[in-house]
Amino acid sequence: MAYFVTGATGFIGRHLVECLLKRGATVHCLIRRDSLHKLQAIALSLQADSGRLLPVIGDLGMPALGVDTSVAEELHGKINHFFHLAALYDMNADSEALALTNVEGTRHALELAEIIEAGCFHHVSSIAVAGHYEGTFTEAMFEEAERLDDPYACTKHDAEALVRTNYPRPYRIYRPGVVVGHSQTGEIDKVDGPYYFFRMIQRMRTSIPDWLPRIGIDGGSVNIVPVDFVAQALDHIAHVKDLDGRTFHLTNPTSTSIGEVIDIFCRAARAPTFSVHLPMPALHGRVAGLIQSLERVPAVRRLSDELLAEIGLPKYTLSYAGHPTEYDCTETLGALNGSGIEVPPLESYAGRLWDFWELNLAAAPSRNPRLSRVVEGKRVLITGASAGIGRATALRLAASGAHVYLVARTSERLESLRDEIHRLGGQAWLYPTDLARPEQCDDLIERITHDHDGIDILINNAGRSIRRSLELSYERFHDFERTMQLNYLGAVKLILGFLPGMRQRRSGHILNVSSIGVQMNAPRYSAYAASKAALDTFSMCASPELIDDNVIITTIHMPLVKTDMIAPTEIYRGLRPISPERAAGMICDALIRRPRRVSTVLGVTSQLTHTAVPGLYDNVTAMLYRLFPDSTAARGKDPSGPNGS
Repeated sequence: MAYFVTGATGFIGRHLVECLLKRGATVHCLIRRDSLHKLQAIALSLQADSGRLLPVIGDLGMPALGVDTSVAEELHGKINHFFHLAALYDMNADSEALALTNVEGTRHALELAEIIEAGCFHHVSSIAVAGHYEGTFTEAMFEEAERLDDPYACTKHDAEALVRTNYPRPYRIYRPGVVVGHSQTGEIDKVDGPYYFFRMIQRMRTSIPDWLPRIGIDGGSVNIVPVDFVAQALDHIAHVKDLDGRTFHLTNPTSTSIGEVIDIFCRAARAPTFSVHLPMPALHGRVAGLIQSLERVPAVRRLSDELLAEIGLPKYTLSYAGHPTEYDCTETLGALNGSGIEVPPLESYAGRLWDFWELNLAAAPSRNPRLSRVVEGKRVLITGASAGIGRATALRLAASGAHVYLVARTSERLESLRDEIHRLGGQAWLYPTDLARPEQCDDLIERITHDHDGIDILINNAGRSIRRSLELSYERFHDFERTMQLNYLGAVKLILGFLPGMRQRRSGHILNVSSIGVQMNAPRYSAYAASKAALDTFSMCASPELIDDNVIITTIHMPLVKTDMIAPTEIYRGLRPISPERAAGMICDALIRRPRRVSTVLGVTSQLTHTAVPGLYDNVTAMLYRLFPDSTAARGKDPSGPNGS
């Protein structure tokens, strides 16, 4: 028995592959060359025998999946079951991206299945094909779908239509409900569906007293199924004879209202449940018109977007608040009869879903709609990405759809970050580089240009800080050289390397992470502040030259941030530095607004004071110089300090 699977490294795909391997079968998995490591990780986790989990290099966006002719000839007549799971499961994605993956990807999968004469084509669709159908949507229904308002539902409907009308060989169609984590382990790979409410529930748990009445909505029905049920049902039904040409709803026979679902997860989270649930149908007619009217006001729309982003809810979720569709699964129940495979009650595993999310995903950034509009699909290079500000920024941008290129010296940390981004559904590539070495900067520019044809956004975040008085620097000219080499020359090297491509495309954003120290002229920081000031001045001089090419340079005078860089300096502990996540928020906000400068009130005030009364300002900072000593490393007590401080 041999299988072909697209989307094998996806969430449902990984569990299906596990089921197929248990049958002693050989599983051929479509994989892009740059994603081979994902399949290798699955093989390792499943302890798959060598030669039973085989990669087939290809691409969903190419005819016949881009599979080499010789490989197709080798597979001809040998594939008993062809499972097509690969799709873009993202309600926030744009119509073009969804159509390319969901519709054209299905067309290309059908082409390959026909070329190799696969035994049966198993197409994993979605209950979204019903749209907002009023009533019960049966497994035999398709054309009856109503109000396919969003691009995701529309492309899933179009993809299923291709299978029904264009494929001459045996096929079966499966429509899973809203898929959540594993019912036994709680494992999930990204925040989606009901998980969008988890952050709100988490806040309710800590901020709403038990005595305060909580009013929610009952809402429309939502059909939730765990991923292990979907994979097991898909595997079982695929092997039952005489079911070709049929459609199966891999759904819960009993739907649950949104209000009930939220209450179930509130109990799992040990958070207060809602005291009263207002029926959505009673509210819908009166409130919907008002909401639509208010949404036409730009200020209200912006406020609405920001409020939804703050609580982690994508705007599309509002359209499902009164979802009217129920899903009949009679065919599925018949096919599963006697197998022991059934949907467990949500209450029985909600606690596992919550615990896994809170332990593994709660700290992960969620998709920001405003940020997504700016960075979705954009190529973003982040230096100093292995820790602190760079790491937090990479996670935020990847969560909002950016393709992030991770640059730092430490390969191990970059690999860990890349794997985390992939686990959360993002895309990342790593490029270990020492930016203090010009030849490595040149190599980085060449590799990025070759691999990705340039970048759209450059975030110069890597930096070295040195806190040492002049008195202790007379014999340490190398401190000034190495700080200038990384903080200024390394950044400029990258700017000059990627700027021609940005200007040619007439689009680009360069964001330099500077420091409040440049504005405060802090003593003992002459090496560090001078290197940052050099980059600030370079940016101010370069900006006017780039206006006509629509390339923006933003300088962020970052306040003190709690990172490894400031760890050796004991006096910082009492200054309440901001978190790396908050610093990443400043960077993301700058990418949205595209300002020339971002500064804090303290930084601007210090700069203005120094300009207006330099003598007074020098006397005040001189007092601070006398009060606070040099760092331990500067005094020679710990010459191996992490930053040479």
